[in-house]
Amino acid sequence: MPALALPMRRALTALAAVALALSTALMPAAQARAFAPVAAGAPLRPPAPASPDPSLQAHPLASAPAPLDNPLKGFARFYWPGSDENTGYPHSLMWSYFGLSEVMTDPADCSKYNWSILDNALNEIASYGNQAAVRFYLEYPGGSGSHPGNAIPHCFDGHVTYRTNTFWGTTSPDYDSPYLLGALKDFIAAFGARYDGDPRIGFIHLGLIGLWGEWHTWPFDTDTSGDTYPNFMPTDAHAAQIVQAYDNAFAKTKLEIRYPDSAAGAATNRDIGYHDDSFCYREGSPLAGVTLPRSLGGAGYAQLQRALDAGAENKWITDSMGGEVRPEIQSSAFASWPGGSGQVDDMKACIELEHTTWKINEGSQSYAPGDPNVAAAVRLMGYDLTVDNAYFTNTASGTANVGVRIRNNGVAPFYYPWTVTLGLKNGAGTVVKTFDTSWDLRTVMPLKIRAFPDWGKGPDPAYLDYGYPQYFQTGVNLSGVPSGSYQWVLRVKNPLEAVSANAKKLRFANATQGADGWLGLGAVTVGTGGGQDTTAPSAPTGLASPSRTANSVTLSWTASTDNVGVAGYRIYRGSTEAGTSQSTSFTDTGLNPATSYTYTVKAYDAAGNTSAASAPVTVVTLPSSTAGLVLDDFDGDPAYPSAARNDLGKWTGGNCFLNGGGSGAVSGGALSLRYDNCGWFGSDVNTDLSAYTYLVIRIKGATGGEQAHFNVGLGGVTKVFGDFTLDGGGHPAITTAYQDIKIPMSANGVNRASPGQFAMGFWYGGSSTITIDSISFQ
Repeated sequence: MPALALPMRRALTALAAVALALSTALMPAAQARAFAPVAAGAPLRPPAPASPDPSLQAHPLASAPAPLDNPLKGFARFYWPGSDENTGYPHSLMWSYFGLSEVMTDPADCSKYNWSILDNALNEIASYGNQAAVRFYLEYPGGSGSHPGNAIPHCFDGHVTYRTNTFWGTTSPDYDSPYLLGALKDFIAAFGARYDGDPRIGFIHLGLIGLWGEWHTWPFDTDTSGDTYPNFMPTDAHAAQIVQAYDNAFAKTKLEIRYPDSAAGAATNRDIGYHDDSFCYREGSPLAGVTLPRSLGGAGYAQLQRALDAGAENKWITDSMGGEVRPEIQSSAFASWPGGSGQVDDMKACIELEHTTWKINEGSQSYAPGDPNVAAAVRLMGYDLTVDNAYFTNTASGTANVGVRIRNNGVAPFYYPWTVTLGLKNGAGTVVKTFDTSWDLRTVMPLKIRAFPDWGKGPDPAYLDYGYPQYFQTGVNLSGVPSGSYQWVLRVKNPLEAVSANAKKLRFANATQGADGWLGLGAVTVGTGGGQDTTAPSAPTGLASPSRTANSVTLSWTASTDNVGVAGYRIYRGSTEAGTSQSTSFTDTGLNPATSYTYTVKAYDAAGNTSAASAPVTVVTLPSSTAGLVLDDFDGDPAYPSAARNDLGKWTGGNCFLNGGGSGAVSGGALSLRYDNCGWFGSDVNTDLSAYTYLVIRIKGATGGEQAHFNVGLGGVTKVFGDFTLDGGGHPAITTAYQDIKIPMSANGVNRASPGQFAMGFWYGGSSTITIDSISFQ
């Protein structure tokens, strides 16, 4: 299970970032010289690719926005065992921590490993068609739900000195211990031998060192001259041994380390990328960015400033850039896209200069799928590939040449050597023959890159030409293919398909790619049969609505036929095109309750021929519900926190409170949360709340006035509780007696269709106790 303490941790690690700034400023002169700016500067442009074969005919392909859940890019959700992983904002990645003690389980033998906890998680994640990003740790303040806070294996006992990090309450092993270093290197070797190239894993954080495996032990860090805390970090030489062990163990799966200068830059010349775990956040007074460099208002310890100082700002060319959108800003990170506001830095600049591929973002559950700002950011992240032209002769036999030209409008390449396959589809839409190619998508570099102001390439933002539309061509043998009319198609094989039938397909930003992953390149006649395709598909039949809600209608129909093959269907709501589908079903969302809508469907083929419309079907959406929905009434069923479930059957929990072992305590049918400027409570909703108007919290305080002590987050909005607006313009005020505080969700900007998680954070300087009798929606 992922870190339940993440919101609390991120709020508190802002202190660590400040301390890092001080430690950098106070480091000895010799060490400071090691971090003197040595920016690599603008990278050399790759060689230009070959030109398309002039003997082949060009077939332009229509572009379309790329899907939001393309593999190995975009947002990563937390892994919650047993939950539906494909709810919330479209995604293809899941994130999870694991304690080393959960794998190294034999108290007498560090060389024995039980991989079941990792395999179970990877198998469940793969079953949803997603890939995992993972990290192992030794010390984790407060623990991460079902994973331990102290994950030091007991086989270290008696061999490794343990120290107490009194600030975080963790046990820090002696990271310079030869016994520990040997055990970690053996573990890494075994980890790589078992999982390198495993299609279930997309990215691995090096982890193991420091708090949360983030390669720092603040305030017990290298800055010992400016405080009274000893240094709990390993020496650079010992840390470099861990970096080397990972590089030796993993030749296929992409690795990431927290800082460009970790272990004195030991990863700089290795096949290891970076992960920025406070992505695009601004902190301090005055506010300074912790991702963007000083030249763009960043702090001296900002991620990209450290990359510049290490001469590693172009590491993205070969290695991935991951991390996490800082949780304090996840709900508002894209509200001011492409720029930023307040604690949100210039988000577009962060993505473009870091060349971000993916980010942990549990808050993405509350994003509306149609939010154009979020969609623009996700499509910019990582790769965004479009086939602008296919090249082949319209008739072919024997050996035929086929080419494609692919451009990348993202900020990074695709980092894995997935196989690109050509195919021939017949008139029934069946792929009758396939041809694997040697085409390497990793060579399709971004067309433009943004220059750091430090490079002196002109006023910011300055964009430099970098990649090219990459041309690929191969010869294929058509012997054995019956004469007739076909369509050339192309797909990229996700290796996860060997494990899961639900593996998500890599899709191009083209209009002719189907749900089966095959991209239509155009019609071809093999042998002497067929001719130019001028025949329209048959009209769809049997249009019906098998299900409906107050805000959506699901449609299904019988497939059309075509002499070459049906490419897809256009769905019309009245005279308005509501969307397209490559299958024989479609769900129209965002509708009004108790309203009549009439639909028709038309089929189209790859040549652009469109069928007549189907017979219409009229559907009336359901009325709005006025009944209440209980999130949790703390009546003991399910038990809090041991069941880790609320009344909706979804995850709930908390940490850092002064009662209930940190989780808060339930007594007399109510949840009591005792806090002292620290505490986090979360309860997953992940249910469409469009039929409900109010968030209702029945609450009281120990002294009254506690509404200023904590924030509440729901549906993309996070506010101090007392700042929510009530009907009539008032604001919540907690008293010593129970009261139902009814917060109108729409009026406060809450996304009811995608509410995500109900969360509360207690970092506003208050100390008291609140008691919650129930949380519901009405």
